Amino acid sequence: MGIRKQFSNEFKAKVAMEAIKGLKTMSELASEYGVHPTQITTWRSQLKEHAAEVFGNPDGKSTSEQKELIDQLYKNIGKMQVENECLKKKLDV
Repeated sequence: MGIRKQFSNEFKAKVAMEAIKGLKTMSELASEYGVHPTQITTWRSQLKEHAAEVFGNPDGKSTSEQKELIDQLYKNIGKMQVENECLKKKLDV
């Protein structure tokens, strides 16, 4: 068995976008980019499946992860407010 080729994400996206455009056949794209037509079909499918995520969260975190982070930050803010109030009372004494 030979060594598998590894392609960059940018290359995969470029080839998948060409496949989605439909201006060339899979065979033509395969010849042009040196990739098997089945691989191009797989990349095209992956791009279609995950295209909505591009317009989702800019940092790549899921909605539940973001909610957990926000909850934790609110807890920290509340704790700091209580600590500040305690310190203010001690300073006024």
